[in-house]
Amino acid sequence: MLQAKVITNVRKMSDKASIVDIHGEVNAAAENSLMSAFNQASASHARAVVLNFRGLEYMNSSGIGLLVTLLIRANRQGQKVMATGLSDHYRQIFELTRLNEAIHIYDTEAQALAAANAM
Repeated sequence: MLQAKVITNVRKMSDKASIVDIHGEVNAAAENSLMSAFNQASASHARAVVLNFRGLEYMNSSGIGLLVTLLIRANRQGQKVMATGLSDHYRQIFELTRLNEAIHIYDTEAQALAAANAM
C-alpha cells in the first residue's frame, strides 16, 4: 500500500466558497486525504471549492484522475471547482489534459474567491 505524502487543509471562506490547501504529492495514495478534504469543503454546501496548489510538489496521472473524480462529484452537487497556485508546469498540464476547461484557473486566491462570491 502506498503511503500518502499529501497534507490537506480546508478553510471556509464564505457561505459560497471553501478552499482546500494541498501540500505535497497528489497521486493514488492521496485519494483518501483529497476526497475527505473535498467532502469537508462541500459539507457547508459551498457553491465553489477552490483547490490551492501553492504547496504542490508533484502530481501524476493518478492525481489527475482524482481531480476528475472531484469534478464529477462537484458537478453532481451543482458546485464549481477552481484552482489557484499552479506552477507554470502544472498549468501547462491542465491545458494539455483540458482540465482548464472544467476547472477555472486563477493567478491568486483573491481572484478565485472574488469569482466564487460573484456566483
